[in-house]
Amino acid sequence: MLSFRLLLPVFFVGIAWLQESIDQIFFSGNWNLPIGPGLPWWGLLTAPFSHAGFGHLTSNTIMFLPLSWLVLSKGIRDYIGILIAVVVMEIPVWLFWPRGSHGMSGVLYGLLGYLLLIGFLERRFMTILLSVVGLVLFGNALPALIPGVSPAGVSWIGHASGFLGGIFAALALSREPKRLNKAKD
Repeated sequence: MLSFRLLLPVFFVGIAWLQESIDQIFFSGNWNLPIGPGLPWWGLLTAPFSHAGFGHLTSNTIMFLPLSWLVLSKGIRDYIGILIAVVVMEIPVWLFWPRGSHGMSGVLYGLLGYLLLIGFLERRFMTILLSVVGLVLFGNALPALIPGVSPAGVSWIGHASGFLGGIFAALALSREPKRLNKAKD
């Protein structure tokens, strides 16, 4: 089971690298699969695998793998829950945001949002440690949630919707902390 946990994020990244390679080799970078108004619903599933070039994909890969492994150290249930929550939170972006959006950033911010909140909610040593490690390693990415901070062409709304998805996943998936000193009947 451990190897599956390690390989699942690699599988997702592999799909993104395959898509980008096909895009660059056969379509000169014009085969994007974004979400946005008027675009098909299945873009909610393809957009995370579509990127604006190898630089975009490389920067997302560098963050996606360790964030995924941190969450997977908690459990596959939480990881899948985050992925589902991010897709659900991107539905309003797909329906209402005026420009197309694509890339793994929404998923990255979903993983980060989950990690930052789960330690507070569960108050267990390991989940607090996960939250602290997530904040120390990736806290510098938080300003990109603010409109106007991200460079032109970067979808801050995709970041924010993913982050909210991670927050909602943490709220839905957290387990009540065990009481150390339960009152005896």
